[in-house]
Amino acid sequence: MRFLDRTLTPSDIKSLSIDDLEVLSHEIREMIISTVLKTGGHLASSLGAVELAVALHYVFDSPADRIIWDVGHQAYAHKIITGRMDKFHTLRQLNGISGFPHVSESVHDAITVGHSSTSISAGLGMSAAKCLKNDPANVICVIGDGSMTAGMSFEALNHAGDSKKRLIVILNDNEMSISPNVGALSSFLSRKLSGKYFQELRKEFGEFLKSLPKIGDDIYKFAKRSEESFKTFVTPGMLFEALNFDYFGPINGHKLSHLVNILNNIKNLEGPILLHVTTKKGKGYRPAEENPTAFHGVAPSTTEKTNNFPTYTKIFGSTLCQMAENNEKITAITAAMPDGTGLLEFQSKFPKRFFDVGIAEQHAVTFSAGLSIEGFTPFVAIYSTFLQRAYDQVIHDVCLDGHHVIFAMDRGGIVGEDGPTHHGAFDLSYLRPIPNITIMAPSSGDELVRMLKTAESMDSPVAIRYPRGNSEKEDFISYDKAEAISPLNADLLKNGEDILIIAIGSMVNPAKKACQMLEEKGFSPSLIDARFVKPLDEKMICSMAENISNIITIEENALIGGFGSAVLELFAEKGIGSKNIIRMGIKDEFVTQGTPEELKNLFDLNPEGILKNALKLLNNDK
Repeated sequence: MRFLDRTLTPSDIKSLSIDDLEVLSHEIREMIISTVLKTGGHLASSLGAVELAVALHYVFDSPADRIIWDVGHQAYAHKIITGRMDKFHTLRQLNGISGFPHVSESVHDAITVGHSSTSISAGLGMSAAKCLKNDPANVICVIGDGSMTAGMSFEALNHAGDSKKRLIVILNDNEMSISPNVGALSSFLSRKLSGKYFQELRKEFGEFLKSLPKIGDDIYKFAKRSEESFKTFVTPGMLFEALNFDYFGPINGHKLSHLVNILNNIKNLEGPILLHVTTKKGKGYRPAEENPTAFHGVAPSTTEKTNNFPTYTKIFGSTLCQMAENNEKITAITAAMPDGTGLLEFQSKFPKRFFDVGIAEQHAVTFSAGLSIEGFTPFVAIYSTFLQRAYDQVIHDVCLDGHHVIFAMDRGGIVGEDGPTHHGAFDLSYLRPIPNITIMAPSSGDELVRMLKTAESMDSPVAIRYPRGNSEKEDFISYDKAEAISPLNADLLKNGEDILIIAIGSMVNPAKKACQMLEEKGFSPSLIDARFVKPLDEKMICSMAENISNIITIEENALIGGFGSAVLELFAEKGIGSKNIIRMGIKDEFVTQGTPEELKNLFDLNPEGILKNALKLLNNDK
């Protein structure tokens, strides 16, 4: 009988033998592969952490012991073990289970995650609270080597080492990027040095040395230095020891007997512990092992591309290369996502002007301000949802002094199956109040090229926000043939009498289709492609609004503080009142997971939804 023939809970696996755990790990790995190849998801990372998840739930007592998965890319085995096996086939689908740990799903999900490098901070907070409550339970943070590069991780490590609170940090090193010294000796030493007997002996011997009259402190310090020198020789833990962590590892993260042994040893140790575990991304699925980057995020097998037209990401990357050939001051900055942001070609062609700063969006923004101060034109390519992490830097280091930094915000709006942590639903709202910044949103690939050229010609901060997905035609205008949009004006696409639709970015094309439907019903609509959220084309919008009583604004952004709010503020300032106005966008809620089409339908962000709202206004007007 297979272990996965019944729904598992953490208590179920505690009675299993190590051999049983090996079999269970194999079954879990097969389930992850078969499911994710259908639903899509983060395959390579989760395959690499199967044994680690099994060992953690075997040794610790979740949910009393808190297990926190940084980002959550590697948490699928954890989900299967914690009672969600029967729902695992709904992964990342509308009304299904999330692709990330989520507190609404299970008491075993200690915190909802989705962005990197937050686990140690959250874990330390939980540990401090447990100390205040005299709760002896453990807090375990599992963080990848990539997430460990972010500043927030080191801020938390520094605080944890200083506080000396009980905290176990497991560094899941799946890229060999931190420690080349992986071998049998260091693994053996770490398992032995973490043992209770050795820890007690070391403490007692240290106290004995200190007690020796006159020479005790000197001998103790010499012994301590000798121990640290030896550990540094065979292990790469000097950095973490310097931060007051007891470091153990590296340990083979696929050898359950070693994992269980060392986790049992360290679970009762006092103070902050760092266990270094090495794993292989894509473990058990050869294509993912050979190309873990390609299998980091897997698209659903049922995904149907509506066209083979270039994506906005590709258009951005290709155009930026054309621009850089003509302008040697152009630089490109990414926060560990050169592929996802379309910068691989730029990286290849202009390696000296390309900067990948790691998972460090705050640093990326201020670093770009420094480039601008020295006369360069930096393009900071970051997903909308991740730019949130650098909000203070955008305000203080770029916009306050008006530095010419251009933010290329990919994935603006609804992005799909990754869910609420990844939708770019707030950028228009959080950028609009900042002085000195210009905010644009293209309605097409050609418009994106024009906006890039416009941004290049300016001398102040600019944000260009574009959606995930394909553009509307097979080719797009070349940089040398594109004209900058001056003087930052909107585009009147239709001039009618009955209703005015003012759309921004990705909502312009659905609005065009809705206008066609209205014309078929005998109405005469006007349609403005606003192009700019800040500054608005006040002259065009106000002149049209003065003559039309029915108005719709539409955006793929949160309604509160977004584009529609900007239009209403404009009307209030100009004294344009007595209008029937509907603002369409994302309501005051976090958008769930599902395909982009399903999610847009929830908010009427489609031609049919626009038509429905337009007819509501027109019928009320009659």
